[in-house]
Amino acid sequence: MAGYDVDLFVIGAGSGGVRAARVAAAHGAKVMIAEEFRIGGTCVIRGCVPKKLMVYASRFKDHFADAAGFGWTLAPPSFDWPKLVAAKEKEISRLSAIYRSNLDKSGVTVVDTRATIEDAHSVRLVADGRRVSARTILISTGAAPVLEPDIPGREYAITSNEIFDLPALPKRMLIVGGGYIAVEFAAIFARLGTDVFLAVRGENVLRGFDEDLRNGVRDGLVDAGVKLNFGLQPTRIEKMAAGYHVSLTKGASFNAEQVMIATGRRPNTMGLGLENSGVETDSFGAVKVDAFSKTNIESIYAVGDVTDRVALTPVAIHEGHAFADTVFGGKPEAVVHSNIPTAVFSTPELGSVGLTETEARAAFDCVDIYMANFRPLKAALSGRAEKVLMKIVVDGATDRVLGVHILGEDASEMTQLLGIAVKMGAKKADFDATMALHPTSAEELVTLRMRTARFEREIPGPEGPDAGPLEG
Repeated sequence: MAGYDVDLFVIGAGSGGVRAARVAAAHGAKVMIAEEFRIGGTCVIRGCVPKKLMVYASRFKDHFADAAGFGWTLAPPSFDWPKLVAAKEKEISRLSAIYRSNLDKSGVTVVDTRATIEDAHSVRLVADGRRVSARTILISTGAAPVLEPDIPGREYAITSNEIFDLPALPKRMLIVGGGYIAVEFAAIFARLGTDVFLAVRGENVLRGFDEDLRNGVRDGLVDAGVKLNFGLQPTRIEKMAAGYHVSLTKGASFNAEQVMIATGRRPNTMGLGLENSGVETDSFGAVKVDAFSKTNIESIYAVGDVTDRVALTPVAIHEGHAFADTVFGGKPEAVVHSNIPTAVFSTPELGSVGLTETEARAAFDCVDIYMANFRPLKAALSGRAEKVLMKIVVDGATDRVLGVHILGEDASEMTQLLGIAVKMGAKKADFDATMALHPTSAEELVTLRMRTARFEREIPGPEGPDAGPLEG
């Protein structure tokens, strides 16, 4: 567009920024994207992809043990951490190269430098000081882990950024946190042979997920040998000759080769120059946006984790695509952040879409629960004490499925497909009318006919106070 160097300047080449750049270019926009580290962002370089590869690696220990029940005789297995790290690095480098190639093919100009905002229509390329003007600026700088709480010696701890490239597999590790990152890495390293001590500030892991599944993941961590410690936080980390001594609340302490803090992430807005254009942020530094990802400045938008809406890669991608269609494609789309399928790649694996039981009971007058807890067919011969938990949350008044929650092998794969049904507003009767595919664990989802619980709000009478939920 006349008067500007580019139609769109994207700051940050993660999943959301790359998708926005490519789609905008397909709509005919002249696009430039800046990235100071590696193209692909958190998910590809130091998040979902390398983590899932390590999840696979950690589960082979169980596979080798299970094989004996199916007639296989194997030599005692051994594990090589540097070999896994090298294989991981090769794969993420391949993916990053594909991201760059796709940007090139789309006609997007890539600049390998940090970029900061100068004003509502221009950015500064830090590497050479060049100023680029843009009709529209998109912020997609993501988020980064934080070292909290602020305690003496916290600089000795690592985060989920460094965990993938440790020079050796630690023999003893303290992980601080109870969210999905802490839980996933506790499960991974315990199964790879590390003695893992998990310190959780709350009374259970995975706050915000369905209570029954939280308990199932907790029990799975214990089965893997993770030492769970609730109500604890570190107060000091001291470097020793070999590793670290960590003091914790309640007089507890732990010696570890590595200390990983996984207590949260914060949007990457520090030093971005938002104040130069007047872009508003919240108290955590997240960029404030409307339903179309537009900031309070007409020419500046933001997508992905930097907005702290729903911090998931597919959400960032969807937001980026919707932004490009809205601004450059003439197809306005407001992203709806509900009924988003998600997974925790612990072992056992957790998959969830829609409302939890607690959320449903707070929002609806009548909630029906259908739940099954069973031993999968594979465990019949492997001998493993393995269970699958499936839970369907239903609006008792309309029969609409409000949420589905699964704990067990391939929970994430099932949840992705269930997301379609929940998004479409399927009813429990639709599940019941679907023919089962046998023998599968997933068939339980369409054969669950017996209601296990009903929760109703008692309608207040003229002479009595409001009553709480009644379990039926």
